[in-house]
Amino acid sequence: MKDQLTTFDDLKIGQKASLTKTITEEDLSNFISITGEMNPLHVDKTFAEKTFFGQRIAHGMLSASLFSTMVGMHIPGIGAIYKSQTLEFLGPVFIGDTLCAWFEIMEINLNKEEVVIKSWIENQDGKTIIQGQTIAGLLRGFKGKKAPLFPD
Repeated sequence: MKDQLTTFDDLKIGQKASLTKTITEEDLSNFISITGEMNPLHVDKTFAEKTFFGQRIAHGMLSASLFSTMVGMHIPGIGAIYKSQTLEFLGPVFIGDTLCAWFEIMEINLNKEEVVIKSWIENQDGKTIIQGQTIAGLLRGFKGKKAPLFPD
């Protein structure tokens, strides 16, 4: 597969993309290995059952990390650079939930070299559990050329 860098000409306002992922026990284990985040709400069944969730929940940032895949692989795509992300956590994610991450381009600002994206994640019931705004740029420098995305 040849990697083709995304250009601003490849993007349009209203363009959408999605990604679906089921959260597994293995996902939680891997996330814990990477981050060291072992809040009992995520790892201790007995503790979690005593909370208003009634069971263990997945880390919010594990679910939100689907946005990283969206930026790098879907919208904007290959060569995209994550600039910022806002997040609002609206509901829990349980082990076994199937999530669908969505992106919709709201603005393309050529002066700032930015793509402003509405971002949200729904669970298998269609309920929005995370929402926010993503701002991404596009890779400009290649093979030794400086990318002007982050000025000195």
